[in-house]
Amino acid sequence: MYWGQGTEGESLYLLIPAAGSGRRMGSDRNKLLLPLLGKPLIAWTLLAAKQSRQIDWIGIVGQPIDWQDFKSVVSDLNLVDSVQFIQGGSTRQESVYQGLQSLPTAAERVLIHDGARCLATPELLDRCSEALRDCPGLIAGIPVKDTIKVVNSSNSVIESTPDRSQLWAAQTPQGFEVAKLLECHQEGIRQGWQVTDDAALFEQCCLPVKVVQGEETNLKVTTPVDLAIAEFILRQRFGAI
Repeated sequence: MYWGQGTEGESLYLLIPAAGSGRRMGSDRNKLLLPLLGKPLIAWTLLAAKQSRQIDWIGIVGQPIDWQDFKSVVSDLNLVDSVQFIQGGSTRQESVYQGLQSLPTAAERVLIHDGARCLATPELLDRCSEALRDCPGLIAGIPVKDTIKVVNSSNSVIESTPDRSQLWAAQTPQGFEVAKLLECHQEGIRQGWQVTDDAALFEQCCLPVKVVQGEETNLKVTTPVDLAIAEFILRQRFGAI
C-alpha cells in the first residue's frame, strides 16, 4: 500500500464526482452503490486511489442522501482520515466547480476522476499524476478503433467521416492546475457554457490539454451490460476465471 507517498514534496489531490443516478441501470439508487464483486462500485475507485503512489487526499463530490452509504464504504477501506465529503450541484460541471472550491488551500494540482470508471488502475492514476507535474492540463484517453460518422440529427443521414487517426476517446482521470481550472469554470459560468468534461472548459479558454495513454479496460459503468463487462474484467484481473 502506497498511500500518502506523493513525490517531490507536493501532494496530489483527487476529486471524485459521485452524484450519478442509477436510471440507466434500472435502479432507484446512486449507481456507485451498486454491487460489483461484493463491493460497491465506488469502493473499487477508492481502492485504486488508495494504492496510488501519488494521491494524498480524496474529495467525494455528491449529494447528502448518499453520505451515510459512502461513509460506510470509506470506513471499510480505512480511509476515514483521508476522504472529505463535498456537496455537489445539479450537474457534473457544477459539482466539479464546488469540489474545486472545497480543495485545501495548498492544492496546486488536482485529478478529477468519475466514480463510475471503477476499473482504473493505480498505475493509470500515477501516470496521470506524474504527467501533470509538467503540463497545465491533461486527460487520459485511448485512440478510437471504430470508424466514426457525423450524423444529421434531424434525418439520420451521414454528413462526414472524420479521420480516425486523429480521434481519441476521452476518459478520466483528467488533471489540471487548480487555479487555471477555477478560472475556466468561472468563465464558463459567465459565458453560459455547458460541457461534459473539464478539458472542454480548458479548450474553450484556449489552454492546452495533453493526452496521456489511458486503459482499454477503463470503461464507464453506465448500463447493466457495462456492469457485467466490469465484473468479467475484475475476475480476469484477479485470476478468478
